[in-house]
Amino acid sequence: MNFTHLHVHTEYSLLDGSNKINEYVSRVKELGMDSAAITDHGVMYGVIDFYRACKASGINPVLGCEVYVAPGSRFDREVGSGDDRYYHLVLLAENNQGYSNLMKIVSKGFVEGFYYKPRVDMELLEQYHEGIIALSACLAGEVARYLARGMYEDAKAAALRYQNIFGEGNFFLELQDHGIAEQQTVNQQLLRLHRETGIDLVATNDVHYTTAADADPHDILLCLQTGKKLTDENRMRYEGGQYYVKSPEEMAALFPYALEALENTWKIAQRCHVEIEFGVTKLPKYDVPQGYTSWEYLNKLCFEGLERLYEPVTKELRQRLEYELSTIRNMGYVDYFLIVWDFIKYARDNDIMVGPGRGSAAGSLVAYTLGITQLDPIRYDLLFERFLNPERVSMPDIDVDFCFERRQEVIDYVVEKYGKDRVVQIVTFGTLAARGVIRDVGRVLDMPYAQVDVIAKMIPQELNITIDKALTMNPELRKAYEEQEEIHHLIDMARRLEGLPRHTSMHAAGVVISQKDVDEYVPLSRAQDGSITTQFTMTTLEELGLLKMDFLGLRTLTVIQNAVNLVRKNAGVELDMAAIDYNDRKVLDSLGTGRTDGVFQLESAGMKNFMKELKPQSLEDVIAGISLYRPGPMDFIPQYIRGKNRPDTIRYDCPQLESILAPTYGCIVYQEQVMQIVRNLAGYTLGRSDLVRRAMSKKKASVMEKERQNFVYGNEAEGVPGCIANGIPEQTANKIYDDMIDFAKYAFNKSHAAAYAVVSYQTAYLKYYYPVEFMAALMTSVIEMPNKVAEYILVCRQMGIRILPPDINRGTYGFSVDDGAIRYGLSAIKSVGRPVIEALVQEREERGEYRSLKDFIERNITQVNKRAIENFIKSGAMDCLEGNRRQKMMIYAQIVDSINQDKKHTMAGQLSFFDIVSEEDKHEFEIRMPDLAEYDKEMILAFEKEVLGIYLSGHPLERYRSVLERTISAKTTDFLPDEETGQPWVYDGQKVIVGGMITDKTIKYTKNNKVMAFLTVEDLVGTVEIVVFPRDYEKYQQFMEEEAKVFVQGRVSAEDDKASKLILEKVRTFEDVPRELWVQFADKGEYSAKEQELLRDLQRSKGNSSVVVYLKDVKAMKKLPASWQVNLDESWLSSMYEKYGSANVKVVERVLKNL
Repeated sequence: MNFTHLHVHTEYSLLDGSNKINEYVSRVKELGMDSAAITDHGVMYGVIDFYRACKASGINPVLGCEVYVAPGSRFDREVGSGDDRYYHLVLLAENNQGYSNLMKIVSKGFVEGFYYKPRVDMELLEQYHEGIIALSACLAGEVARYLARGMYEDAKAAALRYQNIFGEGNFFLELQDHGIAEQQTVNQQLLRLHRETGIDLVATNDVHYTTAADADPHDILLCLQTGKKLTDENRMRYEGGQYYVKSPEEMAALFPYALEALENTWKIAQRCHVEIEFGVTKLPKYDVPQGYTSWEYLNKLCFEGLERLYEPVTKELRQRLEYELSTIRNMGYVDYFLIVWDFIKYARDNDIMVGPGRGSAAGSLVAYTLGITQLDPIRYDLLFERFLNPERVSMPDIDVDFCFERRQEVIDYVVEKYGKDRVVQIVTFGTLAARGVIRDVGRVLDMPYAQVDVIAKMIPQELNITIDKALTMNPELRKAYEEQEEIHHLIDMARRLEGLPRHTSMHAAGVVISQKDVDEYVPLSRAQDGSITTQFTMTTLEELGLLKMDFLGLRTLTVIQNAVNLVRKNAGVELDMAAIDYNDRKVLDSLGTGRTDGVFQLESAGMKNFMKELKPQSLEDVIAGISLYRPGPMDFIPQYIRGKNRPDTIRYDCPQLESILAPTYGCIVYQEQVMQIVRNLAGYTLGRSDLVRRAMSKKKASVMEKERQNFVYGNEAEGVPGCIANGIPEQTANKIYDDMIDFAKYAFNKSHAAAYAVVSYQTAYLKYYYPVEFMAALMTSVIEMPNKVAEYILVCRQMGIRILPPDINRGTYGFSVDDGAIRYGLSAIKSVGRPVIEALVQEREERGEYRSLKDFIERNITQVNKRAIENFIKSGAMDCLEGNRRQKMMIYAQIVDSINQDKKHTMAGQLSFFDIVSEEDKHEFEIRMPDLAEYDKEMILAFEKEVLGIYLSGHPLERYRSVLERTISAKTTDFLPDEETGQPWVYDGQKVIVGGMITDKTIKYTKNNKVMAFLTVEDLVGTVEIVVFPRDYEKYQQFMEEEAKVFVQGRVSAEDDKASKLILEKVRTFEDVPRELWVQFADKGEYSAKEQELLRDLQRSKGNSSVVVYLKDVKAMKKLPASWQVNLDESWLSSMYEKYGSANVKVVERVLKNL
């Protein structure tokens, strides 16, 4: 008997199916079936993966979807409630027409009918029914719903309506049996319906997981989706464990009374044949000016560019350009280049900063002459074949960086130009990754957090790690797995769920541009924020021949552009960043100092140290630096630096290598060098050499061995001379090949590194020549991140740049330059929005500076509320007006009320008191500033912290800076994940000491009613969370008050993708740090004369700090006995400074190595 599963949910019924496509297809084959279907809930995410897997296994794929049908119109939100909000219906594509219609139906469900679920309606089904076979679905189907409620006639009407829509023989009644009593009732009624209407039956199993053993992990997955624990009583579950891929025999045993229904499933599958076309490009056409073809227009643009960029234009340059153009034409990408040229031109014409290039596109002369990239590929030895290989047809990939703030404008332009139905953003799937899935499953199983945390942290932090890989890599994890039953169960469950997609999101930059409406080729869905995306991921779209572009937002470009604008405004200098001197010794030397905060790609602590060692002498060195500073190639850094500093130590295996490896001091650093070696030494074409590079970087051993033969001995049939023919000895050739294999798996794309090195150099150039403008632009770009701002303020202070408070008469939206110092941006003040700032700046520019608090409020009364005014005062932005902060805080509300009162009267046409009084008497009645002294320093700092998120005019810890720096072993910023590596500088379990002020304290009670605490400790650069377990809380409770200044020793607890925490072991207040009073005298004579007086002074302030007497002439010191110890009280210290001279009295803190 033949049978085919026609109702199957895969992993792409997100968090509802755990049936992994590859396992499902293998299982179907194992059970001897020749066809299988995919019908995920409302989506077609998995159809291409499923189609490919089936074709590879010789199974006929039936592509479908279980859609949600709205009871009324898909546009209505409120029709039906609960169970009747939508019904299920299974749709299967019979042929290509049906597949195309299915994509339309599914897309419109998301685009037009989304309400809780993507819903379709009868109108859509009628419009797009052709080529589709429908099944009445499970108990949630409309027919089954009516039958379950005993409404037989309604069920019959619904069934006939569906048959009417899809046509006779294209609609089937679906029997299911998972041991649910309701199904027995419905099945009996379905048999009656079949007899009365003649609509044929099919029998299906509602598959949600692959094998019977997967019922448990699947149950856990449902808990994940619904945020429940396994032990919860009322939660969604699939009872009975029957939702797996059953064999035809198991199905026959379930439906002995309906064998024909089983046979029908196979007959339907035999009718279904969809052919999906891969690799045929579907590029949109570019509208060229009249009188040109696309090809002619591209040539015209390129040759004009060539004349503009090169002087003189040599024969070699023309040949290279012609060769590239003909390759582009032969591969069919002429319009593609014009499309990219067009939107980049739009960006530049509209003053939207565009990056110099990224990825391999920088190796193309066509891209350079068109202005798509701004990096001379000839000068930096960049290869076109690394980008477009004539011997391997693949979509070119031009990714473009735009100014972070204005990237959307470029996307909007493309949407406008090609039509909103043809330009769509791309979906990505978040998956249950190794560490995350263990934590998730642990939560569902209700295991203690700490126990699960330990296991999750045993998974190494590396790319594409899996639980299986981790079990072989980490013996500790393996031991826990083998010896502890609970852990064994946790890991087994997690392994079954690992890799399942858990949610969709929008690709950060990817956009598809197609020649017809996108839903002709790809189903559409909605991202979380409501924007429309494709249902296929980037790689699938490329295989289908669709054009995808990456529009990336690069914050650094925004910084460069803002800095250039500030330089123009303040220094009157017009900078053209493309035309600066890229060999400026001073700029390169500044990189070698390691003070590279804010310099693109060179900011991390490791990179700073590397730059100090490297001391770059040219842009080539910076390119190499960016390429080498990554896991893997780092091992070659010492060799590179040695070659650079001592050229006599460089050895080339054969003379032909010298020209290729000289720029990198004899090391292979770039993929392009691998390509040049196989070309120059063994006579490969560049296209073929790119294939070798791909095989090496993907570690394809069989291809590499075959190519070794060709490389060393040649291959006449394929036109490869080989090394030996070029006079290179066999042994040398093999050694070079081995070296290449070693390097190639890490080698970096030079085009990409070179393009990014240009951006790095531009930021370094600005920072060196225009430090104030650059730092102001840099801080504006991170204005939303107070932690980063605080870090850069520290850098400014080290650079000797003053930071001025915000100022309503001088400041602007972002950080600005004010008389050689940086003025704090007004937008950093909390609860003051951009429109308010822009309005008050415009008012100031049009009608002059604000003269008083009242003047400011009068002129902006419609824009600013009391809260905003209060925050302006607290931040110091109104210090430029008469009165101190405290005085203004007392009267601002009164001024606002009186102005509003006046406005009311004027509107009512009443005369106010002021209209009667003469001018000179008016100021008699003005609201006066009360006579109050300014707030104390602590209060001012607290206000700044409250409204700016950081301390600006100082820092409560500033006076403890030296003791802090000497005592701590980690700063709070070391606990944050590094932007490049994603790893913090501290590691799990490391013992460190941090110091700072407790700014927040939360108390929690444990299960046994013991008290534990979570503290936030802030130092000069940021904050860290400290966990205090009950035992330590009892012991150190008295130190844990807010505002207390403490040192905390503890061990680091690393977290995934967020800041690490510190587990407290010991704590000590700053006051506990031993301090000594040193008093200096010129010589013994002076000391003898003043000794008695000194002892009397010491008596006045008894305490526990030692006193040391120091004689300057003989550099001798003497510690006074304990009976003379003093209390270092501020007022007593002031009297000592006055009496003995501040240069002769010093308080010295002793360093603690351990608390």
